[in-house]
Amino acid sequence: MQKKILALHDLSGFGRSSLVPIIAVLSAGGHQCVPLPTAIFSTHTAIPNWVTTDLTGAMQGTIDQYDALGLRFEAVYAGFLGSAAQIDRVREAAQRLKKPGGITLIDPVMGDNGKVYDTYTPEMCTRMRELCAIADIITPNTTEAAILLDWDPAGKPRSAEEAWEWLRALRAQYPAQVVLTGLDFEPGRVGAGCLSDEGGALSMHRRIDRYYPGTGDLFASVMLSALLNGAKLADACDRAGEYVKDCIAYTAAQQTDPMHGVQFEKLLYKLIGEAHDA
Repeated sequence: MQKKILALHDLSGFGRSSLVPIIAVLSAGGHQCVPLPTAIFSTHTAIPNWVTTDLTGAMQGTIDQYDALGLRFEAVYAGFLGSAAQIDRVREAAQRLKKPGGITLIDPVMGDNGKVYDTYTPEMCTRMRELCAIADIITPNTTEAAILLDWDPAGKPRSAEEAWEWLRALRAQYPAQVVLTGLDFEPGRVGAGCLSDEGGALSMHRRIDRYYPGTGDLFASVMLSALLNGAKLADACDRAGEYVKDCIAYTAAQQTDPMHGVQFEKLLYKLIGEAHDA
């Protein structure tokens, strides 16, 4: 039976981030993605002069309607959130709408490159820790992992041994499977590490010397799609990292403005075979 994912993210019209790649990736994986937008942005926030409409007020009614309809989801997946009230709505959605045995995936989008995003207040960082405490899987980058652990956001693992220390610290504090992205301790390589009850793995891929917004959304959605199609966590992370690397390499060859995001559309075919195999 086709699996349904409730995706609570913002919708950024231009720039290939948030719900734009998430819906495409999960659909290519054979799943039904049901978006519950937290806000609408004209562009992602790294492009200047964006405009936005907050949708917090509509979230509660949507959750109530889905509950009344008896809709239940194999996964509830949340990323960038604009307020503490939205954190409450995500918690409620996970508690009311997730199927027994389903996945609550929290991508704790709070910062990057050693800095907390301007939109995230200390209160929201604290509340995000509370949300991660009810998750089945969390996918922080190294900046966000440091925030979750109340460490210096500018710090990051400098070796494989330190990466394992970070993964173990996250597992000790949060009762979830942990995926730590943005590892770059090997020259010319970048990747992620994961740790769960089944064990863990580090998955490193060739670094393409470009930075594009939205690749975290791409990684998490590819990983979730693979998990719902039966992959183990380590394999799902490896597939996600390889796909993101391929998208970055393709886009870099096109020499487009990095703020326009990665051209994942041309490579969605790589994800369709996985859906047929599931």
